[in-house]
Amino acid sequence: MEITPEIKQRLELLNDKYSSMGQDLLSYLDGLLYADTVKYWDYIELDTLLSLQKPRTNFPDEHIFIMYHQITELYFQLALKEFEQLADAKEINATFFVDRISRINRYFDALILSFDIMSKGMEQKQFMQFRMSLLPASGFQSAQYRFIEMYSTDFINLVAKDHRSNYTVNSSIEEMYEHIYWKAGATELATGKKTLTLIQFEERYQKEFLELGEACKHRNLWQVYLRLSAEEQKLPEVIEVLRHNDTNVNVNWPLAHYKSAVRYLNKDSADIAATGGTNWQKYLPPRFQKRIFYPALWSDQEKEEWGKNWVEGALA
Repeated sequence: MEITPEIKQRLELLNDKYSSMGQDLLSYLDGLLYADTVKYWDYIELDTLLSLQKPRTNFPDEHIFIMYHQITELYFQLALKEFEQLADAKEINATFFVDRISRINRYFDALILSFDIMSKGMEQKQFMQFRMSLLPASGFQSAQYRFIEMYSTDFINLVAKDHRSNYTVNSSIEEMYEHIYWKAGATELATGKKTLTLIQFEERYQKEFLELGEACKHRNLWQVYLRLSAEEQKLPEVIEVLRHNDTNVNVNWPLAHYKSAVRYLNKDSADIAATGGTNWQKYLPPRFQKRIFYPALWSDQEKEEWGKNWVEGALA
């Protein structure tokens, strides 16, 4: 075999790389010589991936329920990787900002468009039966979704709207967390007490939520936006990706769940409690929460009618 100039150059570059680390290039070349080739099924851990579905019943549609939630969590992980890049960026400009948020928006676009897999892809009878074997687990317990919220906005915007005026952006994370909006969504409909779903969720994740809330004080997406130059902050493409993100996470995604809940849990004019006893009727509709990540980018009328058009259109 001829050692071409290209091969010689690569060997020299490799030698420089490993020499700088105090390593012997020949040892690494021996390792490459004996290493097996990469195979698709091994690289993505296909066998492991397909073994992660462990239904609690024999209803076939429970597989759909499990896999779709797993897919959702993988998309959330993709979004979080982008949030981390934005938060950790030493220097920020409009191009990088728009590119990374556009990635997040595409992940949520895909999730929202795919939600018919849940809302239309299961037999109601099967769902109503196997769901009782899942108590008290609930999609409400997605910690990654809560991480996304904290990475997106100042913590005060996650406080329940009736308590928001009691705090400022500089208020204690621990104090604001006591009134974070989603706690009200996991209360028993009859008594107003915390459900077991919420109790277990906080036992598992509360420490992480408080730590991330503190870490994101100056690293959330809104704070990254404020690091852009004054001119870049006004660019239409910058404002648009933030508004798209706000609408996706706080309107379209909850609304997709709401439509599914109406289909499966609204029967004969009576509302059925969700699997964790969560108060889905008040928790899911965006117009009740009026949770807005970037309120400065919306008009007073848009904030007043937050989610109204989407909900009315879906129910129509």
